[in-house]
Amino acid sequence: MADGSGPDTRTSPAAAAAVPARRSWRLPTDAEPERPRYPVVRRLVLGSSLMLFLELALIRWLGSNVVHLSYFSNFVLLGSFLGVGLGFLIARKSWSLLPAGPVILAVLVVATLLAPVTIDRAGDQIIYFTSLSTSGPPAWLVLPLIFVLVAAVLAAPSEVVGRCFGELRPLTAYRWDLVGSLIGIGSFTLLSFLGAPSVVWGVLVTLAFVALIGGRQRWVAAGAGVVMIAFLLVETVQPGISWSPYYKVHTEDRTYAGLPLTDISVNGVPHQIIRPASQRLIEEPQYGYPYLRTPQNPLRNVLIIGAGSGSDVAIALAQGAQHIDAVDIDPRIMQIGAEKNPDHPYADPRVTRHVNDGRAFLEATDTTYDLILFALPDSLALVTGASQIRLESFLFTEEALIAARDHLSPDGAFSMYNYYREQWLIDRLAGTVETAFGHTPCVDLSAGAQAVVTAALDEGKQSCATAYTPSGTVVAPASDDRPFLYFQGGAIPALYVWTLGGILLISLIAVRALGGPFREMRPYADLFFMGAAFLLLETKNIATFALLFGTTWLVNALVFAGVLVIVLAAVETTRRFRTPPLPVVFGGIAAALAVSYLVEPAWLLTLPLVPRLLVAVLLAFVPIYLANVAFAKRFAASDDSRSAFGLNLLGAMLGGCLEYLALLTGYRNLLVLVAGLYLLAFLLTPRRGGALVSL
Repeated sequence: MADGSGPDTRTSPAAAAAVPARRSWRLPTDAEPERPRYPVVRRLVLGSSLMLFLELALIRWLGSNVVHLSYFSNFVLLGSFLGVGLGFLIARKSWSLLPAGPVILAVLVVATLLAPVTIDRAGDQIIYFTSLSTSGPPAWLVLPLIFVLVAAVLAAPSEVVGRCFGELRPLTAYRWDLVGSLIGIGSFTLLSFLGAPSVVWGVLVTLAFVALIGGRQRWVAAGAGVVMIAFLLVETVQPGISWSPYYKVHTEDRTYAGLPLTDISVNGVPHQIIRPASQRLIEEPQYGYPYLRTPQNPLRNVLIIGAGSGSDVAIALAQGAQHIDAVDIDPRIMQIGAEKNPDHPYADPRVTRHVNDGRAFLEATDTTYDLILFALPDSLALVTGASQIRLESFLFTEEALIAARDHLSPDGAFSMYNYYREQWLIDRLAGTVETAFGHTPCVDLSAGAQAVVTAALDEGKQSCATAYTPSGTVVAPASDDRPFLYFQGGAIPALYVWTLGGILLISLIAVRALGGPFREMRPYADLFFMGAAFLLLETKNIATFALLFGTTWLVNALVFAGVLVIVLAAVETTRRFRTPPLPVVFGGIAAALAVSYLVEPAWLLTLPLVPRLLVAVLLAFVPIYLANVAFAKRFAASDDSRSAFGLNLLGAMLGGCLEYLALLTGYRNLLVLVAGLYLLAFLLTPRRGGALVSL
């Protein structure tokens, strides 16, 4: 666990030692040739593929159906960590959880669909806060149940992998586990690219479970899978349901005042309304304010970030825009706009569509614009299940608005609007614009805390209705290091603290029940801190890549796959070559972390794409590579694999919880905590005869 083995640290070398306690045969020594055990390898690869594929599917699917999960970015991931670890511990026992896996999964799916959590709120394009009223089961009931059920589901395929580890050399098994993980993430990425509905992953998971479960129990698994598939099929065939790489999208056509409308909801939340631009400007005149407040703007070239279904593009065309770059991160939302928008803005030759992250587009383009418009880019979704980053987080930082300013022509202006719902947030955004542009912007307020914030590059070319004065204390601008726009500051919310405390308590109980007394684990305290350190290191890397290359699903998938490839390289290095002693490896980790801390991501944003990618990969993956080598060497010297694995598992759980400290420290300072945890691990490494235990 948590040793540098990928986005879900289930592929750690610790897992390699979770083998049956008794064998009637002997593993070959390192000096003996290993005979291929192809049936075991095939089963291992299938089980490992199922583990990662199922984990990613549950992160996406549960997030689209349970609103509460948007408050807890890594909740399902932490449940997966616990389940995978418990599965390896179960693999040492005579009984098996595997046959119950598909049954538990079916219960989870059916319960989620029969008792949905929804937001009961009118209007379109709302910002998603934890204060929104919800209908359905309360968070205090839903979250623990989901955590436990996810852990139980993931324990089933991980048990298969654990038993296969017991029949192969540890590093051989670890290598094939990584291969299976890459297959799992590749399969899920392909389904995301194709926009496959939920029933597809349900079918694939059922087939994998049936292939892994033998005898009469296979029919029980098949029956549970059929029930689950039936419910997912009902979800899939509902009118207007489709899937983007980020959301479950629901569209509903209706008429209003004799004119066609299309409501778009994502993950159960009202998101956009497609209506004619003329009607929108009459009923919601605030959409015309960016043009009204800069009357001299020639609108020769316009950039709209958050173009979505095209309503804002249609309004810009109606205002006389000569060319528009329309950018949106979600291809499905843009496709719906192309199909259903009555103004057909995406068919206009003056419009160029770009499916990309808005910040990434800004950093990559050399074009200057007369108007840059952030048109309600509220994602209502997180980048991954392993970070606090939302899809739009890096759009509203001080650095992002400075980048927008630098892309304006001398006559240009910047504007953003949304239903912000909170006055403090409007004040914060207006203050961020003032900081970036050096003068007070125009701020037009409407009912429901709607606001339009507009700033011309030249203050003399903006025409405000009234002078803007903040309502109270203004929260400091969000930054690229702390891109938490919707966090006012102060302490971590109590709801987070109590929930994460409950996660750790459940994990302690589960590991104690299956792993034995904690006193037996005391010699492996170093593995505990290594587990916590790696989870934090991975979190920081996810945030950095999201900033440098965009928060798109493809970037996220490539980062996860890249971690697995680097770990596979570390495994092959350890298998084939003599690696340095642990003190040298830990020294390399410290040096790599120091370099990563000193090199600010802002410097990399100034580099062309290829050099930026090369430097980012080195800064992120060298510490991961060295951490994996250190963990493999240390674990190989342990005497009690069960105790060592249990401590490492608890460390991983703690690291996942400590990720929320980024709200207070920022992402860069997480590296200081990572370095401290690795230092503790080094100091706590057992000594024998005055020397560190190592290979």
